[in-house]
Amino acid sequence: MASVNNTTSTNSADLFAKIGGSSSSSTSTTSATADMENRFLTLLMTQIKNQDPLNPMDNAAVTTQLAQLNTVNGIEKLNATLGQLLAGYNEAQGMQAAGIIGKNVMVAGNTLPLSSGKAYGGASLDSAADKVTLTIKDASGKVVQTQDLGANEAGIMYFSWDGKDSAGTQLADGKYTFAISATAGGKEVTSTAMKIGTVSAVTRSKDGFILDLGALGDVAFKDVQQIL
Repeated sequence: MASVNNTTSTNSADLFAKIGGSSSSSTSTTSATADMENRFLTLLMTQIKNQDPLNPMDNAAVTTQLAQLNTVNGIEKLNATLGQLLAGYNEAQGMQAAGIIGKNVMVAGNTLPLSSGKAYGGASLDSAADKVTLTIKDASGKVVQTQDLGANEAGIMYFSWDGKDSAGTQLADGKYTFAISATAGGKEVTSTAMKIGTVSAVTRSKDGFILDLGALGDVAFKDVQQIL
């Protein structure tokens, strides 16, 4: 029979304290900015020295040019700072991702691998439900088990399956799928099926860190809903 344990996102395992990334050198950016300032000031002084005495430069024009230079300089420094913050964030995320190797995580999906007569899954309910129904299907799409999981609060819920069909026959290990339906007062409650897998490896890609969940495939670190 399937069993259910309720929980909320506050039961997730703590990861790591925020880790400050190593600062990257901003020498090239600083040098480029300083060089731009020097060239601007050289041109400005040359322009002032060679101005027409009868038609001198407008003070407002000089002030405007200096303000524009300061604006560009400020943007360069801001970009350098943001680059350092991003590098630190990426390093911290990498440490967090590596820290969950060997742990179970929950991500959206309806895959239910049965191994040694045991399988685990979950769901996320948008609001409280007075009736939650679990339906399990085999690889061919045939319904093998239907269970009433009772009432559940809003948030994350879990269930376990002993691998037996509705007649009590033990089924072979393999890949199964499941669906969750929930109602409250006869009205449908929005629910999202959640699969649970063990992180066996972490790899870096251009889109971020990817977690290898074995039989459940690869998932993005950012898609993890809960760490168990």
